Amino acid sequence: MSPLLILIIGIVAVIGMIIGLRVNAFIALITAAILISLLAPGDLSQKVARVADAFGGVVGAIGIVIALAAVIGKCLMDSGAADQIVRSFLRILGEKRASWALMGSGFVLSVPVFFDTVFYLLVPLARSLCRRTGKNYVLYATAIVAGAGITHTLIPPTPGPLFMAQSLGIDVGLMILGGLMVGLPTAAVGLVVCRLINRFAQIPMRPYGSDPEPEPLTDDQLPPLWLSLAPVVLPVILISTNTITKVLAEAEGAGEIIRSANNMTGIVGNPNFALLVSAAIAMFLVVWKRGLRLRELAQMVDKALMSGGVIILITAAGGAFGAMLRAAGIKEYIEGSINSGGQSLGLMVLPVAFGVSSLIKFAQGSGTVAMITAASMFGAMGMSSEMLGFNPVYLAMAIGSGSLVGDWMNNSGFWIFSRMSVLTEIETLKTWTILTAALGVIGLGFTLLLAHLVPMV
Repeated sequence: MSPLLILIIGIVAVIGMIIGLRVNAFIALITAAILISLLAPGDLSQKVARVADAFGGVVGAIGIVIALAAVIGKCLMDSGAADQIVRSFLRILGEKRASWALMGSGFVLSVPVFFDTVFYLLVPLARSLCRRTGKNYVLYATAIVAGAGITHTLIPPTPGPLFMAQSLGIDVGLMILGGLMVGLPTAAVGLVVCRLINRFAQIPMRPYGSDPEPEPLTDDQLPPLWLSLAPVVLPVILISTNTITKVLAEAEGAGEIIRSANNMTGIVGNPNFALLVSAAIAMFLVVWKRGLRLRELAQMVDKALMSGGVIILITAAGGAFGAMLRAAGIKEYIEGSINSGGQSLGLMVLPVAFGVSSLIKFAQGSGTVAMITAASMFGAMGMSSEMLGFNPVYLAMAIGSGSLVGDWMNNSGFWIFSRMSVLTEIETLKTWTILTAALGVIGLGFTLLLAHLVPMV
């Protein structure tokens, strides 16, 4: 059977099960992986076993990082460290630049913390600012999305970006760098979109009904800023340092000092080790500031790991899906098509990847599933720097940007934003849906620009 036909069957199977049959994303992806494996060449007796092998390989590559990131996120929230980061942004930037503070807080916190949790944390602050100023409620609420939405889709260890790095063969440190290069200007321009939406969508802040709003912690109940930032910043520094020393050590004429440094950073800069250290710091903060006993800490970690476990299952199933596409020969099919044309794919592949991711997002609602599915497809095609004419990290940026487009009523984020902001469905479409689509298009624009100016081949 043609690899292209197998690819189409696989995509239809995934989307059909999720949309038409309302099947869980893990079940849909693993079923599609088995279906593709049965259609692909190979020993019939091994066709199901190789799906399990591929599944286990992905869990080994990214499972520890996702689990530890879930623990870090939970601890940052419960210890008050996340609250300290937000308040510090506000103190530094001032109330007049509160939208920048909310955007920056969302951008930083959404690196180790899932988007919905970040929004739960920050929306009470947006409401408090609106009560104080009497205006700009929509600006404050959407500014959170402009920051948190970007890092949720572009920067590891958030599950979607982490999976894209693994599937496309991108160093995690380089993925963080690429996410910052594209994400920072995208969030900044996105804040301009937030101001425009605020101007044209005159929506008042409404009460939550009979539920009282929670009382914020006092400043003396929060950990110091440097410790609050440590679980977020430390792994980024360690992983990025390992990436830099690795490049220097592999360069021609590298000295013994650089090689020795690379041996050391290869340990401390390994994502699994870096996240483990950060998790230890985050757990210390909870025990210190909330006075938890060890048994209570264990129960809290159990809850965090249960939420992370679902994400691990989905991402590993997506990895198996991509591996079976490779087994079907899609990589060789694409390479043959390119070689017959005598040229690299070039920048034209980025809008295609963006469109595929957007279509999957619009169809089934989950940005993470859109990233996993699209990255599995393009990863199976073996997209390299030689084929593309630029580093595959930009391909990941295009897929991540595409997963922001098509946010409507089948997306959980839509309802989180709607209910927590107390907006109607129509108001949410006019704010959330427009903003996320704009962020995706802006992200693609910066990706195309950087891929042209700084190809990193």
